[in-house]
Amino acid sequence: MFDSTLRPKLDPLLERLAATIARAGISANQVTWAGLAIGIAAAGAIAAQFFWLGLVLVLASRLCDGLDGPVARIAGKSDYGGFLDIVLDFAFYGLIPVGFVLADPQANAVAGAVLVLSFYVNGASFLAYAIMAERHGLEGQSHGEKSIFFTTGLAEATETLAVFVLMCVFPQWFATIAYVFAAICFYTALSRIVLAARTLR
Repeated sequence: MFDSTLRPKLDPLLERLAATIARAGISANQVTWAGLAIGIAAAGAIAAQFFWLGLVLVLASRLCDGLDGPVARIAGKSDYGGFLDIVLDFAFYGLIPVGFVLADPQANAVAGAVLVLSFYVNGASFLAYAIMAERHGLEGQSHGEKSIFFTTGLAEATETLAVFVLMCVFPQWFATIAYVFAAICFYTALSRIVLAARTLR
């Protein structure tokens, strides 16, 4: 919901950092892989109940996610890079809830499973709509220049990051936060189904 609002404010800073990274000879794909590696470390820290370390690593991982696109625009974009970005983003989104489940399986397992299911459904609606939008020649620039069509919803990257931050700061409230955000993700998926019914006939 807030991605398209925040992106114009963040882009100038990200572009300056991306220029430095590109000059160092680091590719966009390397930045994407680094984001996943840091995300794995974040999930490990959370599983070990080092929640504040997990928070720092979550933020560092998402900084990489914000930088790989600008680096690609400087060094040269590729379809593979866009593909890799989406796949590893979804891997990250699954890793963090799993970290909390491993930290306290008895308290968090069911809520974590529901949250991951909601990510799965929401992600499927996002990717399926993007494929159909491509077939119908739909275009959108509200999220900046992307490899695939991005639809706006209540649960996007900014909201997911905010939820992960809340979980790291208040780990004892993981289950409650997870259930609430899962409901938002399910609603976002449902809204895309309604949008598809209106626009793809």
